[in-house]
Amino acid sequence: MLLMLREIQCFARVAALLSFSRAAADLGLSQPAVSQAVTRLENSLGLRLFDRSARQVRLTPEGAALLDAARQVLDSMAAFGHEAARLARPVIHLAYPPLAGPLVARVARRLAARGIAVELRTAGRGAAARALDAGEVSAAIVAVPAPPRFGTGARFHVTVDRLAVPVDHPWRSGVVAADLAGRDVLIPGGRWAGLPGRHRQVADDDFAAALDLVAAGAGLLPIPQLVARTVRRDDIRFVPLEADLRLTYTLAWAGESVRPELMALVQAVQQALWTR
Repeated sequence: MLLMLREIQCFARVAALLSFSRAAADLGLSQPAVSQAVTRLENSLGLRLFDRSARQVRLTPEGAALLDAARQVLDSMAAFGHEAARLARPVIHLAYPPLAGPLVARVARRLAARGIAVELRTAGRGAAARALDAGEVSAAIVAVPAPPRFGTGARFHVTVDRLAVPVDHPWRSGVVAADLAGRDVLIPGGRWAGLPGRHRQVADDDFAAALDLVAAGAGLLPIPQLVARTVRRDDIRFVPLEADLRLTYTLAWAGESVRPELMALVQAVQQALWTR
């Protein structure tokens, strides 16, 4: 016995409205087409589903018993269609450092408008590289230089214009780079070799851990204002820093081939940077 979805749909709609004419209008079909579909279903099942008269349409006991099952079939088919559409829709899994959050949000909105979904994951440089190697993400925003095994594109810079100091530190107004001479300075990824001070390397993008070191008195941390604005700690203060410092990031991906959705991501990042 082969049951057709259209026949079941007509049966369920007539059962809900108890009218062949209203069901036909609701389904965008003619009344004879709906009536014939229900008749085909009844013949296939060997059951009478409706009592029909000139004045009213009523479900038979058999029709009433089958109605819930018919609705479940229709719901399952709708869920099947939604899942198939979701699987057919390109999805980009993107890892990014927290400070790139505003940029990533603009990129995700641009891609959504083009029918490309973006799944986001915050990750520092090391975690992002591991996720790329494992195939867990399609692309990642990482600090430059990116590992040479990855393809890259769409670079951007983040100005470093704040200095994180312990809350009881005497500096309260702006400082310049020369003021760091003779002091312990925490440097992400070993950057800024020419910056005065005794350098101590900390992990790229792991500003939370570096700020713990600042609070513990282990050093001062140059940091982007983008990060400083999001931090709420009573053991650290941020003072303006005048120094020619910046962090450079790039979009990275594994493999040599660039799929269409990945190219769309590169373009969306470039456009988001141009129109900020």
